[in-house]
Amino acid sequence: MRRPRHLSPEERDLWDKVARTAKPLENRSEPRLSGRRKPDAKTPADDETASPVTAFRIGEKIDHSGDHDLLPSLGEQMGRAPIAMDRKTHGKLKRGKLKPEARIDLHGMTLAQAHPELTSFILSSQAIGRRLVLVITGKGKPRDTGDPIPTRLGVLRHQVPQWLRMPPLGPIVLQVSEAHARHGGHGAFYVYLRRRG
Repeated sequence: MRRPRHLSPEERDLWDKVARTAKPLENRSEPRLSGRRKPDAKTPADDETASPVTAFRIGEKIDHSGDHDLLPSLGEQMGRAPIAMDRKTHGKLKRGKLKPEARIDLHGMTLAQAHPELTSFILSSQAIGRRLVLVITGKGKPRDTGDPIPTRLGVLRHQVPQWLRMPPLGPIVLQVSEAHARHGGHGAFYVYLRRRG
């Protein structure tokens, strides 16, 4: 066991000078005996609200199919976005009643290939007066690597809506929503463009 070190008279004098200039952080009614705080007393309600810990053995695979993903799904995020276009037209769009004037299929491309293709397609579509185009990304391949953090399904599917919100596309895109099942469902997006101005 290590012996406690005692301060020399010079060190003690220096410490006393520093201690006189220090201001207490809070008023303490009881003296502190150590650097640790006492744990707060548990109430019976704490035990009732605590979530039960499920048994887990080392080496066991983790099931990523549960609802432990903290971010809402892409469809939920888009559903919560405010409607920037005419509501009647948006209703027809969601029911698959509007036919896209053009489409681009990014399926199978890398991010580096897809981004310039998408940018060129959207800019040229708006330049020739198109209002509704379809962007096909595919749904993505399921891959469970067994990692503790789940991997998102479909890299392009998650990246394309972000590209459509950023310059140079953001100012000309009025609305982005998931396509109806007849136009590709979760693997495609309707992109409604602003009128040329």
